Amino acid sequence: MLEKKPLVTHMYTADPSANVFNGKLYIYPSHDRDIEMESNDNGDQYDMNDYHVFEMDDMNQAPKDLGLALHLDDVPWASKQLWAPDAATKNGKYYLYFPARDKDGIFRIGVAVGAAPGGPFKAQKDYIKGSFSIDPCVFTDDDGSTYMGFGGIWGGQLDKWVSGSFDPEGKEPEGNVPAVCPKIAKLSDDMLEFAEKPRDLVIVDEAGKPLQANDHDRRYFEGPWLHKYNGTYYFSYSTGDTHRLVYATSKTIYGPYTYRGMFLPPVLGWTTHHSIVEYKGQWYLFYHDCELSKGINHKRCVKFCKLSYNADGTIVPMTP
Repeated sequence: MLEKKPLVTHMYTADPSANVFNGKLYIYPSHDRDIEMESNDNGDQYDMNDYHVFEMDDMNQAPKDLGLALHLDDVPWASKQLWAPDAATKNGKYYLYFPARDKDGIFRIGVAVGAAPGGPFKAQKDYIKGSFSIDPCVFTDDDGSTYMGFGGIWGGQLDKWVSGSFDPEGKEPEGNVPAVCPKIAKLSDDMLEFAEKPRDLVIVDEAGKPLQANDHDRRYFEGPWLHKYNGTYYFSYSTGDTHRLVYATSKTIYGPYTYRGMFLPPVLGWTTHHSIVEYKGQWYLFYHDCELSKGINHKRCVKFCKLSYNADGTIVPMTP
């Protein structure tokens, strides 16, 4: 098994969104370019410009690169930085959701449509109305309703929308005040727009109090993922500047979600971003680190490991 080993070695890949379509596992990562750039908190070093999709039906074999799925040049509204994507399917079509900066440098979320899980995908002419920030994760519930969680602070600009509109000088709150929340919105039946205005996905502590801005080990930063296990909704995410993968649970899709703990400590490299999926009766965690580049933060590689649950539904912690 390739557990905890780089899955893709001919290019740098990161932010893996793993989904099962038609009985096969598909990985939708971002594609780190092999370029030399100085790192900064704005994320300028993550200057990705295309997506490749990878097909994996055997956990002992390296995934197959299905080729170019979408290029920045083919996204009419975008100017740069195709960051972490996700995918979904409905009515025989496949939808690739992705963030990028618009012509004004503001991160928006777009969608591209394809006839197969690997694409190629054709981008819509404009981004999703009312979308902002980064890291879309798409979850389809048992009743067929589909939801998108999204958002990332700092370079992802979520903190610049606290007032409800884009403020280029906006910053995350500090101190003992509620932290910036990720967002969640139901998608329209055609999967191309929001069916409602995005709302806060609130994460609370064991006493029901929203996590505070200065609680860097638990509060939200970026990299959301939604999945369901035994009737419970799991919202997992990265704490960003403390480099943890943590999770919270709820009995309703909109929350609030109660913080439950860390399941993956920091990896090699500055970012950590993941997905959780069940495939052939086994749960897996997909994540990335910088092993291939020996620690260069914008040259990452996708990995995976088995994930399991305790009897009470808590996730058994793993080691990178």
